[in-house]
Amino acid sequence: MTHATYPDLSGKLVVITGGGRGIGLATARRFRAQGSRVVVVDLAVTDPDLDAEFLQVDVTDAEAVEAAASDVVARFDAPDVVLNAAGIVRSASAEDMTVADWRQVVDIDLSGTFYVCQAFGRRMLDAGRGSVVNIASMSGSISNFPQKQVSYNAAKAGVVHLTKTLAGEWADRGVRVNSVSPGYIATDLTAALLEREPELGVTWRERTPMGRLGTPDEVASVILFLASEASSFMTGSDVIADGGYTVW
Repeated sequence: MTHATYPDLSGKLVVITGGGRGIGLATARRFRAQGSRVVVVDLAVTDPDLDAEFLQVDVTDAEAVEAAASDVVARFDAPDVVLNAAGIVRSASAEDMTVADWRQVVDIDLSGTFYVCQAFGRRMLDAGRGSVVNIASMSGSISNFPQKQVSYNAAKAGVVHLTKTLAGEWADRGVRVNSVSPGYIATDLTAALLEREPELGVTWRERTPMGRLGTPDEVASVILFLASEASSFMTGSDVIADGGYTVW
């Protein structure tokens, strides 16, 4: 696919949680191609050739996230862009969901997103500029079928509303906050799930008007748009990129 270029992203400092794999990694590569400086915040990086700084941080540890934000500002500057892409999913019916699985998903997907927004957002507010992009999910707007994933759906709905809340608080202080809600995307994690349960892929494609899964690179295109000045009048928006899944 042809990639748009955003000259205003050249030289900008971009912090990406979950940048070690999947959508986060694809977006880190795209930011580097734009000439951005990238700091990946994750527990592991799967691409040793990624030209980025790496901070090994657990986003569920609020104190560690705060320390990472201080470290980034001390070494570089306040970030221009923060992308929250760290996330997991646990599938189980509501009556069978364990407390441990519920807490892990909510801690990473929702609380971790808030901790990063809070810690790095303070520095961006002090600088009077910046764009935050949170990875939510179409699961924050619909209840998925046929798999059952109550914790993930609830957490991602929380991410959408967290985004709107922060956008309202920070709009007049120079920091924009938006979210992207992907549909079914062909990541390594999705591939592993479909290898175990191939019938899920059949259902997902049948229920998606475009008849296919998206790619991490397609989601990255939306993220770059929201990070750049091309979206300068957007804040509090949730952009659903799902191949049309939620239109029915």
